[in-house]
Amino acid sequence: MPLPAEFSDLELYAAWALPTEPERYAKRLASSMEEMQAFYDAAFARLEDAIAYCDALPWDDLPGDARSLLHLMQSLVMVSFPVEVWKQARVPDSGAAYLDLVVEPVV
Repeated sequence: MPLPAEFSDLELYAAWALPTEPERYAKRLASSMEEMQAFYDAAFARLEDAIAYCDALPWDDLPGDARSLLHLMQSLVMVSFPVEVWKQARVPDSGAAYLDLVVEPVV
């Protein structure tokens, strides 16, 4: 699903607009730090605009393009700690531990 026209500058990163946490986590693990940094830089610059755009719409019936934008920003959250703190995709010192999210906040 494409992003809203106002966010066409982020279309390059549309592959990050994934609807579930496991998909977003898998994308994070499969991406290089350079890819995550480029996505982070582009998406973070538009975060406030994206929040304002989505907040102006009914949350219980988001149009498809707005839902894609929301998922893109959820992926931004997914890469924020690796980019800002850890400088690696995996959680440091976590070994084989993992968490499974059983309910998505907005799908």
